Amino acid sequence: MNKKDFPIFKNTKFYGKNLVYLDNAATTQKPQIVIDEFSRFYENFNANVYRGIYRLSEEATSMYEGVREKSAKFINAKSNEIVFTRNTTESLNLVVYTFAKSILKKTDTVLLSLMEHHSNIVPWQILQKEIGFSIKYIDINKENFSLENVDSLLEIKPKIISLTYISNVLGTRNDIKDIVKKARKINAFVIVDAAQAAPHIQIDVKSLDCDFLTFSAHKMLGPTGVGILYGKEELLDKMPPLLGGGEMIISVDKNKSVYKNAPFKFEAGTVNFADTIVFGKSIDYINKVGMNKISLYIKELSFYLYENLVKINGIKIYGAKNDFGIYSFSIKNIHPHDIATFLDEENIAIRAGHHCAQPLMKELSVYALSRISLYFYNTQEDIDKVSLSLSKISDLF
Repeated sequence: MNKKDFPIFKNTKFYGKNLVYLDNAATTQKPQIVIDEFSRFYENFNANVYRGIYRLSEEATSMYEGVREKSAKFINAKSNEIVFTRNTTESLNLVVYTFAKSILKKTDTVLLSLMEHHSNIVPWQILQKEIGFSIKYIDINKENFSLENVDSLLEIKPKIISLTYISNVLGTRNDIKDIVKKARKINAFVIVDAAQAAPHIQIDVKSLDCDFLTFSAHKMLGPTGVGILYGKEELLDKMPPLLGGGEMIISVDKNKSVYKNAPFKFEAGTVNFADTIVFGKSIDYINKVGMNKISLYIKELSFYLYENLVKINGIKIYGAKNDFGIYSFSIKNIHPHDIATFLDEENIAIRAGHHCAQPLMKELSVYALSRISLYFYNTQEDIDKVSLSLSKISDLF
C-alpha cells in the first residue's frame, strides 16, 4: 500500500538488493511529501516563531500553531492541551518531574507494568529516590501476554497509573479505557504511552478519559525530534514548567518570573519549529490514506506474518497474534544479533536486542529477542522474503 510514495525503497539497495524495512516500531520511513516539506519550509518560511513582528515570522508561527491544531484534532483534544516536546521520552519525563512530583508523597504508589519501555520506568525510579514512594508492577500472563493482576493491584489504590497502550515488544494492546474507568473509582491519574498506538489506531482522548497521553512524530512518518504530549487542560494549567528560559514567560524581573499559560509555559527557548511544521504533512498524509484503512491493512498483514512465522522450524514467538504487526521471537539458540546480521546481508532490516524493555526480558527469561514490526507500506512480498530468510537461518543450525 503506497510504497511508491517512499523514496527510500527506490534508492536504498545495499548488497544489490531492494530494501525490506521491518523495524517500524523503532522509526518509520518518510513519504516524499514529508521530505519535500523540509525544503519548502527552509526555502520560503524559515524564521523563529512567536518572536518576530515581521511577516515571515508570523507565517512560520501560524504554520507551527496549525500543526498543534492538527495534532489536537488527530486525537480529539483541544489545541491548548497539546505540548510539543522532543519525543515520547521527554513527554513522559515532563509529566513525571512536574505533575507527578507535585502530587506524590512518600506513602503513595505508582503502578506500572512489566511491559513498559524504559522511558516509562527510569524517570519514575529517579523520582522515587527523591520522594520515596512505592513502584508496583502489573504482571504479564505468559500464555496470552496480557496484563494479569490489574484488579488486585488497584486495591492498593495507586496514586498514578502509567501504562503503554501497545507494547513495543509483544504487540499487546492494553484495555486503557477499562483501566481508566477503574482508576476513576480510586481517584488515580492515568498516563498513557501511545508511541506504538498512534501510528496504528484511531485515538480519542476524550473517550479514553486518560489524564495524559504521548506519542512521537517519527514513528508515524514524521521527522525525529518532535514529541506530542496531551494533557487535560485543568492539569496542565496547574503544573509548573520543567524548563525556564525565553518565550515561556510573560515577564521577568530580578526576583520573580510570571509564566505563560499552557501549553506555552512548557516550550522554553527556540522550539523545534521546522520539524514540527514538517510533521503537519505526516498527519495530512495519514489522514488522506485513512486511519481505519491503515489499521485494517496492517491487521491483515500482521496475521499473514504470524502464520508465516509459526511455520519456521525452532521459532518461539513472544506474544500472541496481534493486529499491529509487532512480533518478537527467538530461533533455537541463535543469538538475535546473528539473526539480524544474516538478514542484513539480504538487505532486510529488523531489530535485535532488549528493545529498551529489560524488566520484560528478565520476566520472559531471555536477554534479547529479534523483532519484526510492520507499517502500511510493507507488503506480503516483504513477509515472504523475511520468512524465507529466517527458514534458511533455522536450517543452518
